[in-house]
Amino acid sequence: MTWHHLCAAAKLSEGEPLGFKVGERRVALYKFDDDIFATDDVCSHAFALLSTGFLERHVIECPLHGAMFDVRDGKCRSSAYKDIEAFKVEIRDGDVYVQLGAGAAPEAACRGSADVNP
Repeated sequence: MTWHHLCAAAKLSEGEPLGFKVGERRVALYKFDDDIFATDDVCSHAFALLSTGFLERHVIECPLHGAMFDVRDGKCRSSAYKDIEAFKVEIRDGDVYVQLGAGAAPEAACRGSADVNP
Protein backbone atom coordinates (compact mmCIF):
# COMPACT_ATOMS: atom_id res chain seq x y z
CA MET A 1 0.00 0.00 0.00
CA THR A 2 1.25 3.40 -0.96
CA TRP A 3 0.41 6.89 0.26
CA HIS A 4 -0.32 9.49 -2.43
CA HIS A 5 -0.38 13.27 -2.03
CA LEU A 6 -3.59 14.68 -3.53
CA CYS A 7 -3.88 18.35 -2.55
CA ALA A 8 -3.70 20.93 0.21
CA ALA A 9 -6.48 20.35 2.75
CA ALA A 10 -7.45 24.02 2.38
CA LYS A 11 -8.49 23.28 -1.22
CA LEU A 12 -11.45 21.22 0.03
CA SER A 13 -14.77 22.90 0.70
CA GLU A 14 -17.49 21.58 2.97
CA GLY A 15 -19.96 19.45 1.01
CA GLU A 16 -18.19 19.87 -2.35
CA PRO A 17 -16.56 16.65 -3.63
CA LEU A 18 -13.26 16.90 -5.49
CA GLY A 19 -11.94 14.28 -7.93
CA PHE A 20 -8.36 13.24 -8.70
CA LYS A 21 -6.65 10.80 -11.02
CA VAL A 22 -3.81 8.80 -9.43
CA GLY A 23 -2.22 6.72 -12.16
CA GLU A 24 -5.13 4.79 -13.67
CA ARG A 25 -7.30 5.13 -10.54
CA ARG A 26 -9.83 7.88 -9.89
CA VAL A 27 -10.23 9.04 -6.28
CA ALA A 28 -12.81 11.43 -4.80
CA LEU A 29 -12.32 13.50 -1.64
CA TYR A 30 -15.17 14.74 0.52
CA LYS A 31 -15.13 17.17 3.45
CA PHE A 32 -17.86 17.08 6.06
CA ASP A 33 -17.70 18.54 9.61
CA ASP A 34 -13.91 18.89 9.41
CA ASP A 35 -13.52 15.22 8.47
CA ILE A 36 -12.04 14.23 5.12
CA PHE A 37 -13.03 11.00 3.38
CA ALA A 38 -11.78 9.32 0.20
CA THR A 39 -13.45 6.78 -2.07
CA ASP A 40 -13.31 5.51 -5.62
CA ASP A 41 -14.54 8.30 -7.85
CA VAL A 42 -16.36 6.00 -10.27
CA CYS A 43 -19.85 4.65 -9.62
CA SER A 44 -19.95 0.86 -9.35
CA HIS A 45 -22.92 0.66 -11.77
CA ALA A 46 -21.39 2.34 -14.84
CA PHE A 47 -18.88 5.07 -15.54
CA ALA A 48 -19.94 8.24 -13.78
CA LEU A 49 -17.74 10.43 -11.60
CA LEU A 50 -19.05 10.58 -8.04
CA SER A 51 -17.09 13.80 -7.50
CA THR A 52 -19.66 15.46 -9.78
CA GLY A 53 -22.51 14.01 -7.72
CA PHE A 54 -24.55 15.35 -4.84
CA LEU A 55 -23.13 15.10 -1.32
CA GLU A 56 -25.50 15.23 1.62
CA ARG A 57 -23.86 14.65 4.98
CA HIS A 58 -21.92 11.36 4.52
CA VAL A 59 -23.74 10.15 1.42
CA ILE A 60 -22.70 10.82 -2.18
CA GLU A 61 -25.31 10.33 -4.90
CA CYS A 62 -24.23 9.30 -8.40
CA PRO A 63 -25.16 12.11 -10.84
CA LEU A 64 -26.29 9.61 -13.51
CA HIS A 65 -27.76 6.60 -11.77
CA GLY A 66 -28.94 7.86 -8.38
CA ALA A 67 -26.95 5.20 -6.53
CA MET A 68 -25.99 6.42 -3.05
CA PHE A 69 -22.77 5.54 -1.22
CA ASP A 70 -21.60 6.27 2.31
CA VAL A 71 -18.26 8.05 1.89
CA ARG A 72 -17.08 6.75 5.28
CA ASP A 73 -17.01 3.10 4.23
CA GLY A 74 -18.02 2.92 0.55
CA LYS A 75 -21.20 0.93 1.28
CA CYS A 76 -24.03 1.32 -1.21
CA ARG A 77 -27.05 2.79 0.61
CA SER A 78 -29.55 2.42 -2.23
CA SER A 79 -30.49 -0.10 -4.88
CA ALA A 80 -28.53 -3.25 -5.57
CA TYR A 81 -25.28 -1.69 -6.79
CA LYS A 82 -21.91 -2.90 -5.56
CA ASP A 83 -20.06 -1.04 -2.81
CA ILE A 84 -17.15 1.22 -3.78
CA GLU A 85 -13.75 1.22 -2.13
CA ALA A 86 -12.99 3.71 0.63
CA PHE A 87 -9.43 4.69 1.50
CA LYS A 88 -7.46 5.82 4.53
CA VAL A 89 -6.72 9.54 4.63
CA GLU A 90 -4.02 11.42 6.53
CA ILE A 91 -3.37 15.14 6.84
CA ARG A 92 0.36 15.89 6.91
CA ASP A 93 1.52 19.48 7.26
CA GLY A 94 -1.78 20.70 5.83
CA ASP A 95 -1.76 18.33 2.82
CA VAL A 96 -4.10 15.42 2.10
CA TYR A 97 -2.59 11.96 1.56
CA VAL A 98 -4.59 8.87 0.58
CA GLN A 99 -3.47 5.27 0.96
CA LEU A 100 -4.13 3.22 -2.17
CA GLY A 101 -3.43 -0.41 -2.86
CA ALA A 102 -4.73 -3.90 -2.29
CA GLY A 103 -6.58 -4.23 0.98
CA ALA A 104 -6.83 -0.50 1.69
CA ALA A 105 -8.88 -0.21 4.87
CA PRO A 106 -12.34 1.34 4.59
CA GLU A 107 -11.58 3.76 7.40
CA ALA A 108 -11.18 7.02 5.52
CA ALA A 109 -11.76 9.83 8.00
CA CYS A 110 -9.13 12.22 9.22
CA ARG A 111 -10.02 14.33 12.24
CA GLY A 112 -8.47 17.64 13.14
CA SER A 113 -10.00 20.91 12.17
CA ALA A 114 -6.70 22.67 12.82
CA ASP A 115 -5.12 20.61 10.03
CA VAL A 116 -8.06 20.95 7.65
CA ASN A 117 -8.85 24.65 7.81
CA PRO A 118 -6.53 27.26 6.31
